[in-house]
Formats: sequence, structure tokens, C-alpha cells
Amino acid sequence: MTRKVLFTASTFSHIRNFHLPYIAYFHEQGWEVHIGCGGEVMPVPYADKVFSLPFEKRMSSPENLKAARMLQKLIQTEKYDLITTHTSLAAFFTRLAVKRMKDRPPVVNTVHGYLFDDDTPILKRNILLAAEKLTAPETDLLLTMDRYDYELAQKYCLGKRISQIPGMGVDFSRLDGYTEEDARLLRSEWSIPENAFVLLYPAEFSKRKSQEILLRAMTMLPERAMLVLAGNGALWERCRRMAADLRLGGRVLFPGQIGNMGPWYAMADAAVSASRSEGLPFNVMEAMHCGLPVVASAIKGHTDLIMDGETGLLYPYGDAEAFAETVRQLMSSGELRRSLGSAAREYAEQYRLETVMPEVIAELTGLIPQGIISK
Repeated sequence: MTRKVLFTASTFSHIRNFHLPYIAYFHEQGWEVHIGCGGEVMPVPYADKVFSLPFEKRMSSPENLKAARMLQKLIQTEKYDLITTHTSLAAFFTRLAVKRMKDRPPVVNTVHGYLFDDDTPILKRNILLAAEKLTAPETDLLLTMDRYDYELAQKYCLGKRISQIPGMGVDFSRLDGYTEEDARLLRSEWSIPENAFVLLYPAEFSKRKSQEILLRAMTMLPERAMLVLAGNGALWERCRRMAADLRLGGRVLFPGQIGNMGPWYAMADAAVSASRSEGLPFNVMEAMHCGLPVVASAIKGHTDLIMDGETGLLYPYGDAEAFAETVRQLMSSGELRRSLGSAAREYAEQYRLETVMPEVIAELTGLIPQGIISK
């Protein structure tokens, strides 16, 4: 009998961006792969079935309970051998769906970053932590990506087995091979002056990613400093208006969602992040692999990747003045940029997909009866 695995996440884009190598692995091992996600429906390579679920970002939305009921019926009908769930909202309602279910399949929750930490307002923190405690009995394997999340999961026993992994692995090969000529052409296409110092931040436009902090900081930086805010999201238009209100003119670019980031990393002088919380952020790991010095907020996830002054530079979250001062320091020293970029590239090697994937697969095979992963 063919084995079945179900992947769930809040959006199809999350699955496509971060989990295709794992979906391909199960497919190649002869498993039937099903995908259940919210958001815009997208085809997923190697998936045998794709299900659209009415997930909504607001935790209390009745649509999320509807999604849980749909998942419960789906799991009972399809009789999966394994469920692997991703993103906080989908993970909660997926585990809620199997609660009190007899003969349920084992469930793996991969935490890409708890959306709270010690600085989160106490009410919000307690609500989110309570949700994790409620579904801990249904979490047969909990995979965390940064030290804070791992220690918190251990402290509150948020899974039957808890492990820390170095992310899901990054396919760095797609970023390689871009030359100075590619960078020059991209600058020309976007009318970026030759002497511009380009800061790159590819991220969803959301409150958590905090692009507005960088926009405020841009008013404190020299004119030749430029900021590229790649991506889309709910706050995209708001940030565009803010840039206009601050009279930043052509110093801030909004290129939208970019399919191929390779030329943009090649064109940039530094990568930046203003995020409020992370797990183990792909954009920082990609920038480090490309040899860019990184200036990032001193939060969990970032501090797992960046040793301040060695593999990058950190500044207090939300402090636009401190960010601007750190960038000025970077702009004034070519030697600092080169040393940070070189150390970052070397440090990022441990997060290669080829290195990480066998470790993650080993965690999964440790959860289920021996031999059922292979043909």
C-alpha cells in the first residue's frame, strides 16, 4: 500500500518557497503527497493532491475553525501515515483537527519562528503560548530553528520530542554565477547611480518585518544611501506613501515580488533587516552566502546567524538612529565590509540545503516506523 503524507501551511507560497525539496523527496520515495494550504491556490510540483483551506491570519476568525473541520474530515478519509505542518496558524489548527482523534497519524510541527519572545506584550505572549501548550499533546515531533524557540519549547514541553535543526536548508546554487556586469545592468535598469550605496531588504510588507523603521532611518543617512524594499504584502502601499511623505524620492525602490534574487544580491552593497521576530531567516542566510555584510535587528533568529562585529552587525530593534549609525559605520569602511562579507559567506555554508536536508530527513525517519520512508 502506498504511504501518504500531508503538508499543511497558511499559504501555498510558503510551501513552494521553502519545502519543495522535501515534497520531491517523499514523491521520489514512492509516497503520495498531499498539500493543504490557505491563500491563493498555486500548483505545487510533485504534489498528488492539493487542497484549498480557508485559513485567515486573524486567529479568532471562524474560517479557521472551518479549516480545522475540513482537515479533520480529510485526515479521516485519506488515512495519512504522516502529517508535517508549517507556519504558526496552520500548525495550530492542523493539530486542533487531530485532537481526540483515534488512530491519528504522527504529527511534525516545524516552527519557523514563534511569533513571540520575552519582549512581547504579556497578554499576546500568554495567548500564543497557551495555544502551543494546548496542542502540545498532538505534537509528536517539534522542530525548532533557533536557540530561543528550542529552549522555550523544552521549558514548556511543547512537543513529545523536541529537536533543533539549522533551518530547512537553502538552495544557494540559484544565487551563484552573477557577475559585476549583471549588477551594473540591474543598476542601470533601475537608474541607480554608480556611487550609490545600496541597502537590500527582501521581505513581506508586514508589521513584523518593520520596513517603516528603515524608512525613518533613511532620512538620517547620506544622499548616496539607497534602500531596496523587495516584496509585497498588506503594508506595501502604506510604506510607499511614507517614503513619499519623508521626501525620499528615488532613494527608496519598491520593485515588488522578485522571483530571482541573485542579481539583486550581486548589485547590493549590504543587506539589512528590521524584523521584530524570526526563526532562521532565509533572506539573511542568502545575503550572507552572497558575501554581503548584514545589518540586522538584535532579535532571536538574527542573533543565531550574526555574531556582532564578526559575521555582521546588530542594532537594537526599533531604533532607527542606531540603525543609521551602524550603516554609516559600514559605508565609511571598505575593509569592514570585506571582512564581514567574507566571514558571513563562510558561516552560511552550514545552512546549505545539501547539508541540512539529510539532518531533517533523519528527524522524520526517527519519528515513524523504520523503513517506511524508503521504497
